[in-house]
Amino acid sequence: MDVLFQHISKKFGSVKALTDVSFTAHSGSIHGLIGENGAGKSTLMKILTGYQSRTSGTILIDSHEVTLDNPRHASKYGIGMLYQEPMDFISLTVLDNFSLGSPKQSQQELRFALESLTIRFGFHLDPNRLVESLTVGERQQIELLRLIHCKTRVLILDEPTTGISPAQKEVLFPALKQLAADGMTILLVSHKLEEVATLCDEVTVLRHGRITHHATAPFHFPDLLTAMFGSIPERKDKEAVRKKGSPVLLMQNIEAAGERHGLQNCDISIAEGEVIGLAGLDGAGQSTFLRLAAGLTLPEHGTIQLFGKKLPRSTKAGKLAHKLKTFFIPADRLEEALFANVSLSDHFSLREKQSPFWHSQKRARSQAKKAISTFSIKAQPDDHAEDLSGGNQQRLLLALLDSLSRLVLLENPTRGLDIRSGHRVWQYLKNELSPKTTIIFSSPELDELLHYSDRVLVFHDGEIVLDSAVTDTSHDSVAAAMTGLDEALQ
Repeated sequence: MDVLFQHISKKFGSVKALTDVSFTAHSGSIHGLIGENGAGKSTLMKILTGYQSRTSGTILIDSHEVTLDNPRHASKYGIGMLYQEPMDFISLTVLDNFSLGSPKQSQQELRFALESLTIRFGFHLDPNRLVESLTVGERQQIELLRLIHCKTRVLILDEPTTGISPAQKEVLFPALKQLAADGMTILLVSHKLEEVATLCDEVTVLRHGRITHHATAPFHFPDLLTAMFGSIPERKDKEAVRKKGSPVLLMQNIEAAGERHGLQNCDISIAEGEVIGLAGLDGAGQSTFLRLAAGLTLPEHGTIQLFGKKLPRSTKAGKLAHKLKTFFIPADRLEEALFANVSLSDHFSLREKQSPFWHSQKRARSQAKKAISTFSIKAQPDDHAEDLSGGNQQRLLLALLDSLSRLVLLENPTRGLDIRSGHRVWQYLKNELSPKTTIIFSSPELDELLHYSDRVLVFHDGEIVLDSAVTDTSHDSVAAAMTGLDEALQ
């Protein structure tokens, strides 16, 4: 099905999110939609899926004007979207979530359909496992398979490779090309130009809600970057390794449940001022490691010390970690970090513990306005967190970060961010926090890990298989360790 956008505009009060957007996504092709965070990409796709109304303009499907007042209307036309933040029910099983919206089928038929699709895409999903125990990437996989099973004809992918391992990308990309070859219309919302170049037949660039560029493959990256940002973002030179101080985090003989394999045989010491990058395939142990350090997951065996204090093996561990100025930002922003229906101002009120909630409203609103300006958050103080784009949610979390934090734990800190926004995140972390602050972060992007880390820990099947200074390792060595090749050669 061809999808034609004609003069689409959208206003939120006085804010113009989209202005006179017109282009066509053709049947049997993959059309890239790119732009910096807040450019209007997600707003346009929410209009197509019926989650938001357009202020003006028309949408035509196969030359017929359509009304998309709600998601149900959109689904009747075969329009489905894989959102950057998983849209699932975490208390249900994988199979239960897969079956949502499916035609009436028996449990046996649904199980067979799920298993057939997981084999086709190379995913590993246990139909009986509860979704709450899965990683963000695995939850995205369920939703993608569900949309395909529901015979979606216009498939919208919002940053589809976030949380997916390199090996899974090698399976996913040919599958998407095959879906397009079979006649599906695919709209790919992404900021990863390499993936756009690999997958897309055409690309449209949005900047400040307007189309600034349109091109067909092959693409010229400098033109795309200039259209996205107004100029080509400069790559910062790698900073010198920071001076290490006394031990901050000490794990001894740790075993813990979590993800696929949990964490086993973990003995590690991390010092004051270090920047540690955690690498590994999705679910290899990085998330469990971060949650153990934050006191949110308790070890089954072994001891953890933060700043010389032993974390108790009870719910008091998280409180002690917080008291010791440990700050954790998870990958799943709305599920674990932010309150979806709470305004920006009220998030700052909740952070204030010295005065009653109602006494801090004026101060919180002032803090929200300052954060909006400082972090370039495209929002107003009264906007709810769920109404922000993924990039703006990440900026809000950074604004809530206590600048006096001594240990900052970040799960994929640039998830869903464009190049320039990612640079700004790291500029803030390196320049606004104390040089003595220890930063531990996970990322599926090896370039990010090797550029910003002083030291990298590689996880495979729940164990740390490589612990090396970045200056003593390479992209290929880290990639090999992630897949267990180093371990197999020993």
